[in-house]
Amino acid sequence: MRLRGRPWLPVLVQVCFNLRRLRVASSWGWLPMAEAFSTGAEAAAGLKAPSQQNGDVSGDASGERLSGSPEPVGLGVEPAREDGKQTQASEEQVPVAASGPGKRKKRRDATRERVVPPPKKRRAGDNDFLRNRVHRHEPPVTAEPIRLLAENEDVVVVDKPSSIPVHPCGRFRHNTVIFILGKEHQLKELHPLHRLDRLTSGVLMFAKTAAVSERIHEQVRDRQLEKEYVCRVEGEFPTEEVTCKEPILVVSYKVGVCRVDTRGKPCETVFQRLSYNGRSSVVRCRPLTGRTHQIRVHLQFLGHPILNDPIYNSVAWGPSRGRGGHIPKTDEELLQDLVAEHQAKQSLDVLDLCEGDLSPGLMDSTAPSSELAKDHLEELAASAQKMDGAVEAAPQDLNTMALAPKKAVETDAVNQEIDPLCAECQLVRQDPLPQDLVMFLHALRYKGPGFEYFSPMPTWAQDDWQED
Repeated sequence: MRLRGRPWLPVLVQVCFNLRRLRVASSWGWLPMAEAFSTGAEAAAGLKAPSQQNGDVSGDASGERLSGSPEPVGLGVEPAREDGKQTQASEEQVPVAASGPGKRKKRRDATRERVVPPPKKRRAGDNDFLRNRVHRHEPPVTAEPIRLLAENEDVVVVDKPSSIPVHPCGRFRHNTVIFILGKEHQLKELHPLHRLDRLTSGVLMFAKTAAVSERIHEQVRDRQLEKEYVCRVEGEFPTEEVTCKEPILVVSYKVGVCRVDTRGKPCETVFQRLSYNGRSSVVRCRPLTGRTHQIRVHLQFLGHPILNDPIYNSVAWGPSRGRGGHIPKTDEELLQDLVAEHQAKQSLDVLDLCEGDLSPGLMDSTAPSSELAKDHLEELAASAQKMDGAVEAAPQDLNTMALAPKKAVETDAVNQEIDPLCAECQLVRQDPLPQDLVMFLHALRYKGPGFEYFSPMPTWAQDDWQED
């Protein structure tokens, strides 16, 4: 008969029965010692069963052994070896006794080596400091210094040389106006008030504070700022004043090429000839709007491109060089021929491109779109190979010479800047000539409410200038 409210009575009876059975078995010797301990452990575990059922999370409820572990043996007994003998169990082979039937038995490795799991992936935190080293090749620029034209508490005005970009972009970082002004003149945190093309020289203005920058930009939006440029163009420019109002469309933002197109944005430029030397003309330009490459594109449309413009005075535009907006090819073919021409001349930096920026489909230098471009590219490639052969011959001769100790130190210093995995480091290019880094376009004057700044007339704009 079951007593209500006393569930422990059957358990107590079972424990007493097991203890009596153990005494009888020990006297007669028919129960092994290992089984005696096991039976006693099972009986004692019966008292702990209710606590394990109520959430003992330290054990495994299934009671299964670890995968791949051998069968448990009796306490202090070693499994039989092949020769039938048994030795006293060593500490490495004795299993750790489980605290209950729900506990998973653990074993130590025979070599006493702890297996360490691989570390988890770590994410950067707020207090972590990350450093990255960049191997960079910047295109060459002119050695002409940046001259300060004016400086006060509001603005800084400089005379920008050609071939130097205003701010870091593309492959340029150290060879920029912003970086040079900060390093050589300690002028930092400057705000550019207007933009000049990398190949354009002349007056360039910076604001020292954000408030001044906003004020002058508002004057630019209200058309209160007057700009005046000077350039040297091909042919005899008309003596009368010429106004061009052709809209300009951007063909490629990546390559930086524009053209006259009815789908483009409206713009207006006023031109006035200053002199003519029998082959080229010096022209004053007053852009009334601020489109990209506005002066260069309008002069190309008028049939008088800038004398040494590497983009808009190129054979890639066709026999007429884009005069009157006549371009006998699609935009894709035009870009392909422009990039192919600059690849042959090794002057992709003019387009602010490098070899890695070229897509294999569109920018394939081996497949120009016109026979005229093919003939021109063959001449450029032949001249480039001659120049590279003359330059590469010098390092080979130097390697066969015995260098002095001083020369050896200088060579080691140079080699530290060479990356064996960089393809650009393996090439030896000839430095461009000074005239190759100059385009005949100069910002001559900037005028606004309460200020006016001038830049000296460049050498190529003088009346007595002679072409090479």
